[in-house]
Amino acid sequence: MKVAPDSLPTDLGAAHAMILAERAARMEAEAVAARAQAVTSSTDALIAHLKLQIEKLHRELYGSRSERKARLLDQMELQLEDLEAAATEDELTARQAAAQAQTVRSFERKRPARKPFPDHLPRERVVIAAPRNCPCCGSAKLAKLGEDVTETLEVIPRRWKVIQTVREKFTCRECEKITQPPAPFHVTPRGFAGPNLLAMILFEKFAQHQPLNRQSERYAREGIELSLSTLADQVGACAAALKPLHALIETHVVAAERLHGDDTTVPILARGKTDTGRIWTYVRDDRPFGGQSPPAALYYASRDRRQEHPERHLKSFTGILQADAYGGYNPLFKVDRDGGPLTQALCWSHARRKFFVLADIATNTRRGKNATPISPIALETVKRIDALFDVEREINGLGADERLQRRQQESRPLVTELEKWMRAERAKLSRSSPVAEPIDYMLKRWGGFTSFLGDGRICLTNNAAERALRSFALGRKSWLFAGSDRGADRAAFMATLITSAKLNDVDPQAWLADVLARIADTPIARLEDLLPWNWSPLTIAAAKAA
Repeated sequence: MKVAPDSLPTDLGAAHAMILAERAARMEAEAVAARAQAVTSSTDALIAHLKLQIEKLHRELYGSRSERKARLLDQMELQLEDLEAAATEDELTARQAAAQAQTVRSFERKRPARKPFPDHLPRERVVIAAPRNCPCCGSAKLAKLGEDVTETLEVIPRRWKVIQTVREKFTCRECEKITQPPAPFHVTPRGFAGPNLLAMILFEKFAQHQPLNRQSERYAREGIELSLSTLADQVGACAAALKPLHALIETHVVAAERLHGDDTTVPILARGKTDTGRIWTYVRDDRPFGGQSPPAALYYASRDRRQEHPERHLKSFTGILQADAYGGYNPLFKVDRDGGPLTQALCWSHARRKFFVLADIATNTRRGKNATPISPIALETVKRIDALFDVEREINGLGADERLQRRQQESRPLVTELEKWMRAERAKLSRSSPVAEPIDYMLKRWGGFTSFLGDGRICLTNNAAERALRSFALGRKSWLFAGSDRGADRAAFMATLITSAKLNDVDPQAWLADVLARIADTPIARLEDLLPWNWSPLTIAAAKAA
């Protein structure tokens, strides 16, 4: 609704009041929307939980023990896992929004009563130092009134224990004021899991590809009852807590001069089937051209492979994109693109692979009588491309200017001769020749393949992105599919954190444990200290000493 110009305030004080009122109304509307989303997510998780319980009871009473039925239960458990984690994320978002609004009540999910920790677990008593003087009046006449104990379940590699954090209560004999230290921070609301346990759960799920239902079963065999819903609750809360770090990594990656881009398939659960979704990765790695910026990887998930996804992912990126010849990237290279066109750099390793299949002598030898004839043209092409790779191995890690100079002297003559030879050979081939297709693939995109000759920052291959996607290719055999779009997004979110840590030679699990322990007390201005490339195990000792 537009406000008539004559109804606007004329003095500065009234205008200021109107702006504050508008801002309060907006924050209130956002809080209402966040609460509604939290209620919806909580309801969806509850429905999925009840459906799973009904199906399990039905199977116990009447159902068969068939493998198909077992797979159905696994499907339902994976779907519940994603819904529970999403519900916790939305609950925390609604709580933050309600804290900024005046009239919107905070939303809190109903959770089953937590069982006490087993008595056989050792207890470690940590007493928070009590104040020596009353913070109200300054008197030193403090008398112990009692204590509150907060139990936190923690794990030390394969050894479980319960840490009892004791908060002693003192009362002042002068002013009768009761004093007690604040309760320890937990990532989850009314949390009980320590940072090392949370880091292990996250690492097992997103790096070791162990779904939460399997983790729950393993913990139960060790005498610790942690249900799938409880573990999913922790995952959702950790994802909400780690969002600021993810945003910093995202900003760092998109600010690169050059990115490696690629994608791979990931099945996403749909009604009665799975859709072939995609995991996209963009890797920043300046080390091949002597860059000093730390490497990092950024992941996104989508349910399809439409070109709108890379356009959205790289909306603010300006620079060089190394990728395969997927047509969805083409709008990024157009002259009229907002922010200017990206520079296209294609992968010689990808092109070489097509020729190598036709020239693989070892594979053909194993086939025996069924072997297809080796293509002499393909074999010669592989040899010529390998000569380019020999040059690249020698200049890897040098500065961009020096790399460019060596390429002009050594690589350019090889590329010029290769193009001339390929065009001459292609003219002799029929349309149905197997080697004609890979030759056409290269010649039609020759500008993208030869862009490395004009810029020392460009690599000859896109192997950095392919390596970053290898974990998803391996993990598919373990977790089969993502339970929902939110689940795929969360997997991409955590892969960004874990892979970025690995690229900087940091133990992801130790890093996550330290970050989860410190992130609540770290000011926003110092969050960059927790990034993998700024972190080291010494920061733990330094934080304790402070």
